[in-house]
Order: sequence, then C-alpha cells, then structure tokens
Amino acid sequence: MNAEHSRLKRPRYPMPGYVKRALEEKDLLKDYKARPAYQQNDYIGWIERAKLQETKDKRLRQMLKELKAGGVYMNMKHSPSVKGREK
Repeated sequence: MNAEHSRLKRPRYPMPGYVKRALEEKDLLKDYKARPAYQQNDYIGWIERAKLQETKDKRLRQMLKELKAGGVYMNMKHSPSVKGREK
C-alpha cells in the first residue's frame, strides 16, 4: 500500500436511534457488533445516505436479514459471519 492511500479516511457514521431499536427488537445487536467496524460503519452510511425514507427502510430490512442469516454482507458471501461457526 502506498503512503497516499494509507491517509485515506472513511467518514464515520453514528448509529441512528431507529437502527439501534430495530437491531434490539430483532435481537440482532450482538450479531451487528460481531461484524468488523468497517462493516458496521458501511451499513449505517449506506442506510443513512438514502434520500427517500422508503429506501432507508428497504436498506435497513436488508441489513437485518443479512445479520439474521449470517454469511452475507451487502449481498456478498461473507464466510467469517456464517452462523454456527466455531470461534
């Protein structure tokens, strides 16, 4: 990695209350927190960047579905989060 790329920073997104409530209601907060910090941040940023509430809701549902299922992140296979894996 060259020095120029090492200085790049992603914006950090705080978790909105409605996302936290959804995670708690679906008993998925533990699954969310088990994901790497960049994934947590990516999910929140992706949801919050939507312009329409309908799109935010759709993205939130996708995140919840992926966390519940395990093994997937942003519609891509994510082996480290497969449910039932021994740690």
